[in-house]
Amino acid sequence: MKHLTLTVATIVGLGGAAIASAATADTAQAALQDRDGNAVGTVTVSDTESGRALISVDIDGVPAGPHGIHIHETGDCSADDFSSAGGHMSGDAGHGVHDASGPHPGDLPNLNVPESGTAMVEHFSPDLTVADMMDDNGSAFIVHSGPDDYTSQPSGAAGDRIACGVFEAG
Repeated sequence: MKHLTLTVATIVGLGGAAIASAATADTAQAALQDRDGNAVGTVTVSDTESGRALISVDIDGVPAGPHGIHIHETGDCSADDFSSAGGHMSGDAGHGVHDASGPHPGDLPNLNVPESGTAMVEHFSPDLTVADMMDDNGSAFIVHSGPDDYTSQPSGAAGDRIACGVFEAG
Protein backbone atom coordinates (compact mmCIF):
# COMPACT_ATOMS: atom_id res chain seq x y z
CA MET A 1 0.00 0.00 0.00
CA LYS A 2 1.57 3.27 -1.12
CA HIS A 3 0.18 6.59 0.06
CA LEU A 4 0.20 9.50 -2.35
CA THR A 5 -0.63 12.96 -1.12
CA LEU A 6 -1.84 15.45 -3.71
CA THR A 7 -2.23 19.15 -3.19
CA VAL A 8 -4.95 21.11 -4.92
CA ALA A 9 -5.33 20.13 -8.54
CA THR A 10 -6.76 23.25 -10.09
CA ILE A 11 -8.15 23.11 -13.56
CA VAL A 12 -9.05 26.41 -15.10
CA GLY A 13 -10.64 26.40 -18.52
CA LEU A 14 -9.75 29.48 -20.58
CA GLY A 15 -10.68 29.29 -24.23
CA GLY A 16 -10.16 25.52 -24.32
CA ALA A 17 -6.86 25.66 -22.38
CA ALA A 18 -6.53 23.84 -19.07
CA ILE A 19 -3.96 24.45 -16.36
CA ALA A 20 -3.39 21.71 -13.78
CA SER A 21 -1.03 21.52 -10.83
CA ALA A 22 -0.33 18.72 -8.38
CA ALA A 23 2.50 17.87 -6.02
CA THR A 24 3.41 14.79 -4.04
CA ALA A 25 4.64 14.80 -0.47
CA ASP A 26 7.80 13.04 0.65
CA THR A 27 6.87 9.57 1.87
CA ALA A 28 8.68 6.62 3.45
CA GLN A 29 7.28 3.16 4.06
CA ALA A 30 8.39 0.18 6.16
CA ALA A 31 7.22 -3.42 5.76
CA LEU A 32 7.18 -4.97 9.25
CA GLN A 33 8.33 -8.49 10.04
CA ASP A 34 8.34 -10.39 13.31
CA ARG A 35 11.38 -12.32 14.60
CA ASP A 36 10.34 -15.37 12.55
CA GLY A 37 10.30 -13.34 9.32
CA ASN A 38 6.50 -13.22 9.04
CA ALA A 39 4.95 -10.09 7.55
CA VAL A 40 3.00 -8.27 10.28
CA GLY A 41 2.12 -4.91 8.76
CA THR A 42 3.24 -1.66 7.24
CA VAL A 43 4.04 1.84 8.43
CA THR A 44 3.92 4.90 6.21
CA VAL A 45 5.29 8.33 7.12
CA SER A 46 4.29 11.26 4.92
CA ASP A 47 5.30 14.89 5.20
CA THR A 48 2.32 17.21 5.10
CA GLU A 49 1.86 20.85 4.15
CA SER A 50 1.24 21.69 7.83
CA GLY A 51 4.78 20.65 8.74
CA ARG A 52 3.56 17.68 10.78
CA ALA A 53 4.43 14.19 9.62
CA LEU A 54 1.48 11.81 9.23
CA ILE A 55 2.39 8.36 10.54
CA SER A 56 0.03 5.54 9.48
CA VAL A 57 0.45 2.18 11.23
CA ASP A 58 -1.31 -0.95 9.94
CA ILE A 59 -0.58 -4.07 12.03
CA ASP A 60 -1.82 -7.63 11.57
CA GLY A 61 -0.35 -10.55 13.48
CA VAL A 62 1.17 -9.23 16.70
CA PRO A 63 -0.01 -10.35 20.16
CA ALA A 64 -3.01 -8.58 21.69
CA GLY A 65 -2.35 -5.85 24.22
CA PRO A 66 -0.51 -2.55 24.45
CA HIS A 67 2.78 -2.16 22.55
CA GLY A 68 5.34 0.59 22.52
CA ILE A 69 6.01 1.72 18.95
CA HIS A 70 8.88 3.94 17.89
CA ILE A 71 10.89 5.15 14.95
CA HIS A 72 14.49 4.07 15.50
CA GLU A 73 17.66 5.79 14.34
CA THR A 74 19.13 3.10 12.06
CA GLY A 75 17.53 1.42 9.06
CA ASP A 76 18.70 -2.10 9.92
CA CYS A 77 16.60 -5.03 11.15
CA SER A 78 19.27 -7.70 10.57
CA ALA A 79 19.97 -8.65 14.22
CA ASP A 80 17.85 -11.50 15.62
CA ASP A 81 16.58 -9.19 18.38
CA PHE A 82 16.36 -6.13 16.07
CA SER A 83 18.99 -4.32 18.17
CA SER A 84 20.66 -3.33 14.89
CA ALA A 85 17.95 -0.62 14.56
CA GLY A 86 19.71 1.30 17.36
CA GLY A 87 17.86 3.62 19.73
CA HIS A 88 14.94 5.93 19.10
CA MET A 89 15.31 8.88 16.77
CA SER A 90 15.94 11.23 19.66
CA GLY A 91 17.20 14.56 18.33
CA ASP A 92 18.17 16.58 21.39
CA ALA A 93 15.12 15.46 23.38
CA GLY A 94 14.59 13.13 26.32
CA HIS A 95 12.33 10.10 26.06
CA GLY A 96 8.62 10.32 26.70
CA VAL A 97 5.94 12.91 27.15
CA HIS A 98 6.49 12.87 30.93
CA ASP A 99 10.07 14.17 30.48
CA ALA A 100 10.35 17.97 30.46
CA SER A 101 12.77 17.77 27.51
CA GLY A 102 10.75 15.11 25.66
CA PRO A 103 9.45 13.51 23.65
CA HIS A 104 11.90 12.14 21.09
CA PRO A 105 10.89 12.72 17.45
CA GLY A 106 10.64 8.90 17.21
CA ASP A 107 8.34 8.53 20.24
CA LEU A 108 4.75 7.55 19.47
CA PRO A 109 1.73 6.72 21.63
CA ASN A 110 1.27 3.06 22.53
CA LEU A 111 -0.56 0.85 20.05
CA ASN A 112 -3.36 -1.18 21.65
CA VAL A 113 -3.91 -4.35 19.63
CA PRO A 114 -7.24 -6.18 20.11
CA GLU A 115 -7.58 -9.98 20.31
CA SER A 116 -7.86 -10.12 16.51
CA GLY A 117 -4.22 -9.02 16.24
CA THR A 118 -5.20 -6.33 13.74
CA ALA A 119 -4.88 -2.61 14.47
CA MET A 120 -4.72 0.59 12.45
CA VAL A 121 -3.82 4.01 13.81
CA GLU A 122 -2.60 7.37 12.55
CA HIS A 123 -0.53 9.91 14.46
CA PHE A 124 0.80 13.39 13.69
CA SER A 125 4.35 14.34 14.66
CA PRO A 126 5.51 17.96 14.58
CA ASP A 127 9.16 16.98 15.19
CA LEU A 128 9.71 14.48 12.37
CA THR A 129 10.30 14.71 8.62
CA VAL A 130 10.91 12.05 6.01
CA ALA A 131 14.24 13.76 5.18
CA ASP A 132 15.36 13.32 8.82
CA MET A 133 14.42 9.65 8.68
CA MET A 134 16.15 9.01 5.37
CA ASP A 135 19.60 10.27 6.41
CA ASP A 136 22.81 8.32 5.67
CA ASN A 137 21.87 5.36 7.88
CA GLY A 138 18.10 5.45 7.37
CA SER A 139 15.61 4.56 10.08
CA ALA A 140 13.42 1.66 11.19
CA PHE A 141 10.07 1.13 12.87
CA ILE A 142 9.99 -1.08 15.98
CA VAL A 143 7.07 -2.74 17.77
CA HIS A 144 7.89 -3.67 21.38
CA SER A 145 6.45 -6.53 23.45
CA GLY A 146 4.97 -4.24 26.11
CA PRO A 147 3.72 -0.69 26.58
CA ASP A 148 5.95 2.38 26.73
CA ASP A 149 5.68 4.02 30.17
CA TYR A 150 6.46 7.43 28.58
CA THR A 151 8.98 8.08 31.36
CA SER A 152 11.88 5.59 31.61
CA GLN A 153 15.08 6.61 29.86
CA PRO A 154 16.09 6.04 27.17
CA SER A 155 13.25 3.97 25.71
CA GLY A 156 10.22 3.72 27.98
CA ALA A 157 10.83 0.20 29.39
CA ALA A 158 8.70 -1.19 26.56
CA GLY A 159 10.30 -4.65 26.50
CA ASP A 160 11.71 -6.76 23.72
CA ARG A 161 11.57 -5.73 20.09
CA ILE A 162 9.07 -8.07 18.44
CA ALA A 163 8.71 -6.54 14.96
CA CYS A 164 10.88 -4.35 12.76
CA GLY A 165 10.76 -2.70 9.36
CA VAL A 166 13.29 -0.57 7.49
CA PHE A 167 11.92 2.62 5.93
CA GLU A 168 12.34 3.05 2.20
CA ALA A 169 11.62 6.22 0.28
CA GLY A 170 8.43 5.99 -1.66
